[in-house]
Amino acid sequence: MDNEKLIAEAKTVLLRGDIVGIIGYQKDSQGFRVSPLFVRDERDIEKLFFSPLCWLSLVNYLTLEKGRLLQKGNPGKKAKVALMVRGCDSKALNQIIIERGLSRDEVYVFGIPCNGVIDLKKIEKMFPDVQGSAQVSENNGFYHVRCNGKSHEVPKEELIADSCKHCVSPNPILYDVLLYTPIVVKQPDYRDIEEIDNMSIAEKWEFWREQFSMCVRCYACRNACPLCYCDDCILERLSPQWIYRSVNMSENLIFHLARSFHHAGRCAGCGECERVCPVNLPLMLLNRKLEKDSKELFHYTVGEKAEQKPLLATFNPQDPDDFIF
Repeated sequence: MDNEKLIAEAKTVLLRGDIVGIIGYQKDSQGFRVSPLFVRDERDIEKLFFSPLCWLSLVNYLTLEKGRLLQKGNPGKKAKVALMVRGCDSKALNQIIIERGLSRDEVYVFGIPCNGVIDLKKIEKMFPDVQGSAQVSENNGFYHVRCNGKSHEVPKEELIADSCKHCVSPNPILYDVLLYTPIVVKQPDYRDIEEIDNMSIAEKWEFWREQFSMCVRCYACRNACPLCYCDDCILERLSPQWIYRSVNMSENLIFHLARSFHHAGRCAGCGECERVCPVNLPLMLLNRKLEKDSKELFHYTVGEKAEQKPLLATFNPQDPDDFIF
């Protein structure tokens, strides 16, 4: 992917006067890891890049750092923070704007069509003990990996993140500048969800009981999620206390189901929750089940239009009610 276009556009944007900083990606000096980069002056712009290794969502950093960055703006001028977004990130960003978590005129968006990103756990397992910085590019269904002085060609299917396999939003829907050529959009594939839907009640219970019994309640899924931006999480309140802090299957079940329903009509599908989970819980199965139901029952797609209201804040007398007991 041509990073020269990204760098040139970043230089132009940073000189505008109303942009106080750019949140983007930078390559770490070791292995396949990347990290967020906060560009405040032209000296750091050359570090910006994008590749299939850019697996983390930057939207979370916008909600965390927006206030501090905007404080550096010029008095009397409307300051903005620039942000690099993939397709899923733009849905999350649009959803936050819809919910008035931030204002559209506070952010300048670099839209980056994304053909899927690499699962860090998969590539580090395939290429352990990498010395120095590794590079990855994509071409014709293969990842071309350069590490330890050698080049490798790996089928994309072996390394791509699982959430990206189901992505139907590779192109940003919200942007001020689109940096690369849009990608062909795939049709939704819910066969994995339908497989669980077809289980008996007892089979579903046993499946999720086994999954949730492994949860250590580290809250990494919540902390990494770009849509979990509340200052006060209701699932941690002590008065009233909705769930206990003990780690057991019952409390874990309540935590994950409450969190999942909180994301009904909100989850952008970035897969950050699964990426950071230390015990590899299939959390996107829950989120995509609610995504599927939102589309089929209410014809609602997350972050699709800036003027749409949140799903659970909308009443339509024409909505189906046969599921109400």
